[in-house]
Amino acid sequence: MNPARLFHASCLALVVTAMSFALRGEATATWGGEFHLTNEQLGWINSTAFWGFTLAMVLGGPLCDALGLKRIVWLAFAGHLAGIGLTIAAGGYGTLYAGTLLFGLANGLVVAACNPLIATLYPDDKTTRLNKFHVWFPGGIVIGGLLAYALGHGGFGWRWQFGLMLLPTMAYGWRFLAQEFPRTERVAQGVSTGAMFRACLSPMFLLMVGCMLLTAASELGPGQWIPKILTTAGAPGILVLVWITGLMAVGRQFAGVFLHGMSAPGLLFFGAVFSALGLYAMSHSSGLMLFAAATVFAVGICFFWPTMLGYVAEQFPRTGALGLAIMGGAGMLSVSFVLPAMGHIYDQGIAGRIPPGVTAAMLAAAPAGSDPAAQWMSIQAAAGLETLGRIAMLPLVLAVIFGLLALRFRLRGGYRPVSLKSAP
Repeated sequence: MNPARLFHASCLALVVTAMSFALRGEATATWGGEFHLTNEQLGWINSTAFWGFTLAMVLGGPLCDALGLKRIVWLAFAGHLAGIGLTIAAGGYGTLYAGTLLFGLANGLVVAACNPLIATLYPDDKTTRLNKFHVWFPGGIVIGGLLAYALGHGGFGWRWQFGLMLLPTMAYGWRFLAQEFPRTERVAQGVSTGAMFRACLSPMFLLMVGCMLLTAASELGPGQWIPKILTTAGAPGILVLVWITGLMAVGRQFAGVFLHGMSAPGLLFFGAVFSALGLYAMSHSSGLMLFAAATVFAVGICFFWPTMLGYVAEQFPRTGALGLAIMGGAGMLSVSFVLPAMGHIYDQGIAGRIPPGVTAAMLAAAPAGSDPAAQWMSIQAAAGLETLGRIAMLPLVLAVIFGLLALRFRLRGGYRPVSLKSAP
């Protein structure tokens, strides 16, 4: 067994997962025009990536122990190949929906296997290592976003862009090839399956599941809509997304530095406050100021996902692969609902700003450069930014919960990881 090779292969698999988010986010506007889809329909297509992810996580988590991590990884590899192929061949709503669902299932299996794999490989450094692994989610979005921007300006459409995902997919398959995989930490320590399920029913663990619903919605919901919304507001939306995710990648790479200065709950509190401020600022910004607001948002969401997983792995080790799967699945399930909800709010905002006697179709069909076309862009921008501002309520709720959690640990003498051998 080569831990470094397994870790690097896991990172490559996460790059593929993240690239699918970036390329889909950029392709959404094109799909709408090419296949005559509403924003709500686009939201439902994108939502399949998230509830499919959830389904794969919930089923894949327990199967990591029953089937082994290796089999789960190869199922993910097959799902990625199938998802890429079907998306490239898509001809409308149904095939886009199915291809995106396959991506969601494959992405969920990657995370279902790789999170417990890394926690097992590095039992004394879980939160830091999980942050380093999850560097490659924003890192993959940066790679995918830059490819989409460059290829799009070079005349290569979204089908070519999705086809390029075959390269990192084959690369991670090769890195995993012929490698021996360890048993999960829970199995290796002799914790029974019954004990694992009981640990997943503890009130504090369930509280963290509830928080994961909100952290994921705060991070990934806006992320999927930002390219479309900010482009209408006069900013290069895909480059803003690249900027946000690039900052997240840098932050996660140095997560250990931040964790030396504050506890995991403290870091989560910090993130909740800044993500709320960033979303609110974006909803009241335009032009270059959107980059400044996006920077605040990036700082806020930077540590959400991996620190939530690290906190659960450290405080509830008996939940094992199932606990991490429930957390990831809950997060993606949340986003599967928030995406069409944001699309609905967006559509309502547009409808409420269209003058009487005018329809959205009339404005959308106006010649480029005309006053009606400019009015249409302004209406879309205002409605989209308002949508981002309304989502800022979610991290505000999290700030209260994480603040109380950080205070609880401080009153108990400080934050300390729980040893699996001593866990109740």
